[in-house]
Amino acid sequence: MSDPKAPKIEFPCDYVIKVIGDAAPDFVEFVLSVVEYHAPEVSEDDVTVKDSKGGRFVSVNLTIVATGEPQLKALFEDLKSSGRVHMVL
Repeated sequence: MSDPKAPKIEFPCDYVIKVIGDAAPDFVEFVLSVVEYHAPEVSEDDVTVKDSKGGRFVSVNLTIVATGEPQLKALFEDLKSSGRVHMVL
């Protein structure tokens, strides 16, 4: 039995990203500034924020228009290299 292949993404497309980090007053603004650098068309309507049950973490869910793999790779690397982001999904 062969390994199933990941579905091929056709660009441009709407792409959902979830960013999880420590709850901080400026975390959402930080995430948005990084995302807007790579996907300037993101709007507040495309963003939802949810605090963890204990209030220690926050998740920022956004929908961007992805233009290709290089854009997504650079976005994920910038978020993860910041030291403020625990996970990008």
